[in-house]
Amino acid sequence: MLYVNESEMPWILTMIDAGGAATPGQQVYLQNCAGCHGPDRRGNAAQSIPSLVDVSQRLTRAEVMKVVLHGRAVMPSWAFLAESQREAVVSYLMGEAEAPAPVEPLTAGQHSPPPYTHTGYNRWLDPDGYPAVKPPWGTLNAIDLKTGRYLWKITLGEYPELAQKGMKNTGSELYGGPIVTRGGVLFIGATVYDRKFHAFDTQTGKLLWETTLPYSGNATPATYMVDGRQYV
Repeated sequence: MLYVNESEMPWILTMIDAGGAATPGQQVYLQNCAGCHGPDRRGNAAQSIPSLVDVSQRLTRAEVMKVVLHGRAVMPSWAFLAESQREAVVSYLMGEAEAPAPVEPLTAGQHSPPPYTHTGYNRWLDPDGYPAVKPPWGTLNAIDLKTGRYLWKITLGEYPELAQKGMKNTGSELYGGPIVTRGGVLFIGATVYDRKFHAFDTQTGKLLWETTLPYSGNATPATYMVDGRQYV
């Protein structure tokens, strides 16, 4: 059995030319960072992605490098970049002078960088700020791996302000997976706007229990045993 949550969020991706980078740092940025922070480094406040335009006024060079290496909040680590690439992109973000990007011949196994990138994962919203498609906007599904068929599908998440108007169970964006216990209970947070944490019956999808968290539970829950007692 596979339990998976799906966000029915429409996105708009606009492709732009990334081949005209003036410096190595800008090139690394356009290839790796522009998808979230945008080619103009202005971020996306609606998605809690900060602007990097003034990052040199808020963080030291060492602090920026630490974020690149280890990540922060929803941003993952970019430690897989070569050290020279990390140094270059941090210099670019800090506004430090860089030499023009060198044009070097490719060696065996290397690939030229793509000449394009996109402007980020921008939500497609209606005039009221909700997904511009028919709900549900998020679901939790149980799939039989032997047959590939859905055993059940339920709406997961809602917008509190819409629920107050009677528009409940619209679903919402979902970030964070579920866990399943041997006793047949599925635990999941994931709902972005209502901040709820849920327990469902794995066989039927029936809601067994839920509570509201101080913040959204945008990660897969953890469970452990201590002295014969299970904690989630």
